[in-house]
Amino acid sequence: MMAERSSTQNQSTDIVIAGAGYVGLATAVALKFSAPHLSITIIDAAPTGLWRNDTRASAIAAAASRMLDRLGCWDAIFPEAQPITEMIVTDSRTSDPVRPVFLTFNGEVEPGEPFAHMVENRVLNASLRNKAEELGVSFIEGAGVNGFEQGDASLTVRYPDGKSLRTRLLIAADGVKSRLREMAGIKTVNWQYGQSGIVCTVTHERPHHGRAEEHFLPAGPFAVLPLKGNRSSLVWTERTADAERLINEDDFIFEAELEQRFGLKLGELHVEGQRKAFPLGLTLARDFVKPRFALVGDAAHGIHPIAGQGLNLGFKDAAALAETVVDADRLGLDIGSLAVLERYQTWRRFDTVQMGVTTDILNRLFSNDNIPVRALRDLGLGLVERMPRLKGFFIRQAAGLSTTAPKLLQGQPI
Repeated sequence: MMAERSSTQNQSTDIVIAGAGYVGLATAVALKFSAPHLSITIIDAAPTGLWRNDTRASAIAAAASRMLDRLGCWDAIFPEAQPITEMIVTDSRTSDPVRPVFLTFNGEVEPGEPFAHMVENRVLNASLRNKAEELGVSFIEGAGVNGFEQGDASLTVRYPDGKSLRTRLLIAADGVKSRLREMAGIKTVNWQYGQSGIVCTVTHERPHHGRAEEHFLPAGPFAVLPLKGNRSSLVWTERTADAERLINEDDFIFEAELEQRFGLKLGELHVEGQRKAFPLGLTLARDFVKPRFALVGDAAHGIHPIAGQGLNLGFKDAAALAETVVDADRLGLDIGSLAVLERYQTWRRFDTVQMGVTTDILNRLFSNDNIPVRALRDLGLGLVERMPRLKGFFIRQAAGLSTTAPKLLQGQPI
């Protein structure tokens, strides 16, 4: 059933955002918070309230936390957010009795400011939705965009029941398999890794003390990410056939396989809620914009989760696009013109390609059991461990802190 809130009877709106995931919501909030006079409508194909069933969690980098704080969302998130106080990296086989630690990171980028927090997706979504509604963003849910038609001064967006909206700018935030990207004729660079990421939450007997762990195993990285309480979120990479087998095993066998990789340092383990597997690949859009059309989040780029940067790249898109549009609006420019949107594309494309290539290389380097390659990468990890300044640089990069970042990611208003 299609639900509409904040009626769109005037049949026109300044901006339409297709997709009510975290990046779509963050884009809407950033735009409306910074330019309250702009009318914004979110159209989402998912049924109303489906997001409440999302049992996953996400790593929110320090820069994204600053943005969420600036937008008035962080106060609702913080009580449920688990700071990452330390991170360790190991490289071993599943059968190895000992996993030597090659690299450790202190979790702070500034005194009292962790480089990242773990936040459950339902908490993040609720905060962004509540803020969007408070600011006056309109929602049309249970109905995806059927198509759109380009005009000289506007674009017409069509959705079910023969309804349509005229808009000055359409933003596609509809995921890595974006239908709108395809409708716009934007090509992608795409390949699959033959791997799937198993995602689940586990409870354990002993506290994690905020420590995150990334174990590089022959099939791919196995990440243990701390949640509030004696709970952790897992991102477990396996070859696709093995991932499908594991997902379909009963709880006893699944937890036994999990224990082999997780170990017993936190005591007895139990899977909490659902376990799911997602195919992993690299998808990069060749263009981020067309006239009156822009891609954000996974619609623009889908990368391997090895560095935990997927969602944070999307938040960078949201901050950069909001700053581009708001600046243009204040100057009296057409917010949907290609000249305006190309600033956003120039700002974001190099960073996105760079991160996509980096995660691709890291995955290929660490997801194998070649002895010479293993010796070389372990030597490299050991050298980084002995270079505090280089470690500091890496942790600030992971935190998204940069003087060239969009203002919101620096905690500044647009």
